[in-house]
Amino acid sequence: MEWDDLQTFLAIAREGSLSAAARALKTTQPTMGRRLQAMETRIGARLLERHPRGYVLTSLGETVLGNVERIEAEVIATERAISGKDIALEGVVRVTCVDVVASRILAPAIAKMQCSHPKITVELNTDARALNLNRREADIAVRLTRFDGNDLIVKRLGTLKGGFFASKEYIKKFGMPSTENSEKHSIITVLEDQSHLPEARALIQALPNARVAIVTNSRETMLSAALNGIGICCVPRDRALEEPTLVELDLGIEIEPREVWLGVHKDMRHMPRIRAVIDAISAGFAECKKIGL
Repeated sequence: MEWDDLQTFLAIAREGSLSAAARALKTTQPTMGRRLQAMETRIGARLLERHPRGYVLTSLGETVLGNVERIEAEVIATERAISGKDIALEGVVRVTCVDVVASRILAPAIAKMQCSHPKITVELNTDARALNLNRREADIAVRLTRFDGNDLIVKRLGTLKGGFFASKEYIKKFGMPSTENSEKHSIITVLEDQSHLPEARALIQALPNARVAIVTNSRETMLSAALNGIGICCVPRDRALEEPTLVELDLGIEIEPREVWLGVHKDMRHMPRIRAVIDAISAGFAECKKIGL
């Protein structure tokens, strides 16, 4: 088996479908289908079976999966060792971050950095998934949770604070919300897999009987929904306070602040272009000492 075969097998095994695997490898679904067929023809065995809900491992596929993952880990470690010696202040640096922090802090910080280092291109991914630094799905991650892993270098960037907001038009139409009249109101909140987050719990605690109007994993989408009078949300304070048509609400509930952390793999932290982006992000947070979640 060639390395391309192993990547094809791993992507389909992890994602469960050709389309999702194609997105992971930045190719097309037909290409993934052809690669899978060619791979199984070459090795003379079937590692994956197609079912109505997607692809699943055969018994042979389950047997070899661990071996292939170890090979992948060695290849990635070799790539990191080589990349870590790259001394050029140019090239692509892939950063993953939540959308509101990306637009509010990272974009201006990157703009300033590129005045000094115009040959560095930053690929800014605001996907809600936690991209894996060990697998080199990203070079730098900025998250609202602590990182796990001994191979990562982490840095605390700051603390984010949230607030409850609704549009003036919404308040005019439905009145001022409270715990006692929450059944008369609508809320804009997160998807179910994020319901454990402090801002989501605070919103439910403040308005326990409110109708859920929209669920989304994007803070910018929450803000837009609130601006359009759809309901009440918990969004970054300093971002929301920029909007003159939004009103901050005192619902008598304390919103737990969120810590912001930066992570980078230890083999990559000294690469000049990655170091430059880390320094730019750190400077951007240092300039925003009072941020809202």
